[in-house]
Amino acid sequence: MNVQIEQLYQLAKKESRTIIGLMSGTSLDGLDIALCQISGSGEITKVTVLHSTTVDYSEDIKVEIRKVFAQREIDFRHLALLNEWIGLLHADMILNSLQSWNIQPETVDLIASHGQTVMHAPKQLHGIAKFPNATLQIGDGDHIAVKTGIITISDFRQKHVAAGGEGAPLAVYGDYFLFSKKGEHRILLNMGGIANFTYLPADLDPTKVFVTDTGTSNTLLDAFVRKYDPSLSYDKDAALASQGKVHPTLLHELKNHPFFEKPFPKSTGPELFNIAYVEAAQERAGAMDISVVDLLATLAYFTADTIKDALAWLVQSYQLEEKDIRIYASGGGMHNPLIMKLLQENNEYSFGKIDELGIAGDAKEAVLFALLANETVAGGKSNFGKERGVPSVSMGKISFPN
Repeated sequence: MNVQIEQLYQLAKKESRTIIGLMSGTSLDGLDIALCQISGSGEITKVTVLHSTTVDYSEDIKVEIRKVFAQREIDFRHLALLNEWIGLLHADMILNSLQSWNIQPETVDLIASHGQTVMHAPKQLHGIAKFPNATLQIGDGDHIAVKTGIITISDFRQKHVAAGGEGAPLAVYGDYFLFSKKGEHRILLNMGGIANFTYLPADLDPTKVFVTDTGTSNTLLDAFVRKYDPSLSYDKDAALASQGKVHPTLLHELKNHPFFEKPFPKSTGPELFNIAYVEAAQERAGAMDISVVDLLATLAYFTADTIKDALAWLVQSYQLEEKDIRIYASGGGMHNPLIMKLLQENNEYSFGKIDELGIAGDAKEAVLFALLANETVAGGKSNFGKERGVPSVSMGKISFPN
């Protein structure tokens, strides 16, 4: 047997594994790194987060990624170079973080690398009959494995697509294993660049688990803050948006798109929700001269309204009562007081943050990818049914260090 296959086999048999989870989302803020101790698999998975951090992307890194990010026409040589470069950058960030925690790389069993999404193209958005769902994440796993000396599992989303999904959202698997609770209907609402949620039924039936994107979260807000003031990366504490007033006609036009009429579940990204999307809505609404603060306020309402619309659909479809549901928020949007205030208006949901469940909200997605890697080497298949966009598959490609 190949010695590295033997090593993987021994890892699968261990009572627990030390796994680094990585996540870099569409907001391009940086790389979330979570060092986890994971035992068991599936419904009996136990996770302890030993350390976590976010390594901010420098402006140079953001500039290079944006040259290809969500762009239809790109320099393909630059994409190829980025694939290797991002892998090496992420490897350096891992090694530096381990050093700061006084952890030796050889004590880590696996790295779970999500990679950097540069294109998300589900068929319901690209609309080309002969082509299937597609998604692309860069940051080559082999480069991470070789530079760190740690077995790396990456490219998780491709199996999801191959099995009939759209490649997103993937949080559902870890959400179900870690956060389900008998007797409580839970919705885990993640608000990164794009907003999505996982519904976890009170009876723990995996075939009832549901996950979908709802639309934009921070992507448009961040883009227009940067356009207004390039020295800012986001609207801290909604300081600007809170000064503005919603523009009703523009809000209507922002919501007037076929994406919102498509059936759930569905996924999306900055390929749709971008500056051009907003400017087209402004043109239709006669709002080209809207002030920055009013525009940001309207975009905050857009985020909150589309999340609430999706939640209302879920409640009706599953015949639930709002008062019986607790929503746990995570991602950058949970730090936006305006969005959180709007989400809690005119409904009976109870709200909390994912931190209440033992995982820091800013580390959640990195932890969930660590869990997916654990499933790849030590798990089986939980039956999530076949009708809700949650294929019952294990995911990830394995890269050995040598």
